[in-house]
Amino acid sequence: MTDQNEGSFSRSNENNKEASESVDANVFGLEGNAILSNRRLHVLKHGDLFGVFDQTGDILWGQDIADGLYYRDTRYLSGLTFRLNDQRPVLLSSVVRENNIMLSVNLTNENLQLRDGTRLAHDLLHVLRSRFLWNGSCFERLEIRNFDVKPHEIHCELRFFADFADLFEARGMMRTRRGETLAPQIDGETVILSYEGLDDRVRKTHLRFCPQPSTLSADRATYSFCIKPGEKILIHLEIQCDPKEKDIWPPDRAFLVRAVQARRALRASSSRATAIATSNAAFNEAIRRCICDIYMLLTEKKTGPYPYAGIPWYSTVFGRDALITALLTLWLDPLIAKGVLQYLAVNQAEKEDPVADAEPGKILHEVRLGEMAELGEVPFRCYYGSIDSTPLFVMLAGEYLDRTGDVGLLSHLWPHVTRAIDWIERFGDRDGDGFVEYSRRTKDGLANQGWKDSHDSIFHADGTLAVGPIALCEVQAYVYAARRAAANIGRRLGQTAYATNQDEKATALRVAFNVKFWNEELGTYVLALDGKKQQCVVRSSNAGHILLTDIAPQDRVAAVVRTLMNRDSFSGWGIRTIPVGEARYNPMAYHNGSVWPHDNALIAMGFARHGYRKEATRIFEALSDAALYSDLRRLPELFCGFTRSQAEGPVRYPVACSPQAWAAATLPALLQAVLGLRYDPGNVAVQFVRPTLPGMVDSLMLFNLAVGGESLTVRIVRVGREVAINVVERSRSITMQIIN
Repeated sequence: MTDQNEGSFSRSNENNKEASESVDANVFGLEGNAILSNRRLHVLKHGDLFGVFDQTGDILWGQDIADGLYYRDTRYLSGLTFRLNDQRPVLLSSVVRENNIMLSVNLTNENLQLRDGTRLAHDLLHVLRSRFLWNGSCFERLEIRNFDVKPHEIHCELRFFADFADLFEARGMMRTRRGETLAPQIDGETVILSYEGLDDRVRKTHLRFCPQPSTLSADRATYSFCIKPGEKILIHLEIQCDPKEKDIWPPDRAFLVRAVQARRALRASSSRATAIATSNAAFNEAIRRCICDIYMLLTEKKTGPYPYAGIPWYSTVFGRDALITALLTLWLDPLIAKGVLQYLAVNQAEKEDPVADAEPGKILHEVRLGEMAELGEVPFRCYYGSIDSTPLFVMLAGEYLDRTGDVGLLSHLWPHVTRAIDWIERFGDRDGDGFVEYSRRTKDGLANQGWKDSHDSIFHADGTLAVGPIALCEVQAYVYAARRAAANIGRRLGQTAYATNQDEKATALRVAFNVKFWNEELGTYVLALDGKKQQCVVRSSNAGHILLTDIAPQDRVAAVVRTLMNRDSFSGWGIRTIPVGEARYNPMAYHNGSVWPHDNALIAMGFARHGYRKEATRIFEALSDAALYSDLRRLPELFCGFTRSQAEGPVRYPVACSPQAWAAATLPALLQAVLGLRYDPGNVAVQFVRPTLPGMVDSLMLFNLAVGGESLTVRIVRVGREVAINVVERSRSITMQIIN
């Protein structure tokens, strides 16, 4: 992830002073001191819109608070609170439903002093807040029910405001100048809040209420009503971000219509995926959450579905994240990989641009759409500062062809594949030593451009930071795999001479890599080579990514596996990014001792590739256990690398994104790894190579394993130390093969 402000997730209340001068910010604040990690938040996403809400459904505002309704990297709603007779209701429960569509919050009243002088005892009014997102709008229904035996005069209030903060402001960056907050427009049941940015663009938030409020102003809507015994009162609110046209439905009708559309759209997209059901009910919850998170994070582009990286800070296009997510989910839904490949091909760099770290043939790192990106205050409008996205693009293209046999798409992508290889040779290997290295071309770009992009993530044995250009160990393996993939694609397309050339270069890279990156004393591959070609003699999880390929000889594969599964590296919850004993090891650091689920998934896939199923299964079981301790059974972006303690879950990383696309893809990828599941599109076959089951699962069903336009369903059962696989249902000509 782009770690431009790692460790700086707070924001000053002065950032948007102009926007809040007319608003009592205390209405939207927390009582006492609070930080993000101490609050249980709920998130929703659809397309380019996402929301971060507290447990009661409110949007709070202040230092260290990420709450808000964000659209295209701008916060369109910064505060939203609900009050009953001037008091905040008592929380009973709140949950995002398993399909990730609807947030449901149950509230009740405290002892209330009513305006007619009478008192209402606690727990007599029930409030159900239901909320979802759809096509740039947030829909909410408040259902208030009276469980008392007598009627009551009730007053309720919804307060709101919008600061239109850029997402980077919300993260903590300070701006010397901002645009102008425009006068609000109020018309009966609608309020329009507007902001004209320094980019000359006017951004608008439309709030529509139904029924028409008793009073409506620029920052609040109030309702006063008599509620009879057993009666239910409904209030609807629709919040539109830059609407192109007014919704044809009133808010109450729109809530019902759009909710049905949202559910149908999710069912239609997720039905493509292989469905998974096991004998373990808790694991089923975790795997269903994974699938629902993946499809929530998918955003439809003209080129197909594209997984946004994570919420809250990375709900946008990232090249590396999407490529790895597509790789991890390729077995269950190859359409994701197809969408990623097509989008990144269309946005492949065409010219040199040092500000954007762009060079011809390079694959995108990040896209930002907010005001600060448009003005160049941050360099990420269309940013290419990652060293691994380009070889990963070619890797994924090769894996996609192996998975689907879709020669037509690869024929279309072939010019982009060759341009990516050209970038590797012309710009990636700047000094001609055969290795791909990076150094940023703009002072505002990322200092480190691998997946561990913290400023301190690449260092020497004594802790000294490496000075570039830096050649990362895993990137050389990606380049090796990219050349092999380009060769295989080329042969399928009749480009025999090109294929032979790429195979020869891959072989040469394999030899050079094992000379320069192996360290016998360390017992594994070093983290990197610095600008002087000196080894960064540090053990790291990066070495595990090498095993995704065949660049390492078998004896060294065994040594890498031993090192990674050593107790210094394996915490009990997964493999640490940096093991205990290294100079910069810190279990609470973003990249220097934490545990990242996707990192472990890639490592386990490499283990399984080379026959280390037992070790891959240990990783699978550890991360499955971690998911069961996590809120909503959802693996976060990362957690701290402290050693596992009995009866305790993993220690949370305070500002980890959740959900995160590649974290959501982790458990499905681990399942594929231990099952040895692969596809043969040429023979329309599904294969299981030395399959095993993790200890927490005695049996499982895989529905809709699809290849070559056909599909089958299988049941896998543990039988002693072996597994038995039976075909439950299949289409006409597909076959299932077990390879031992």
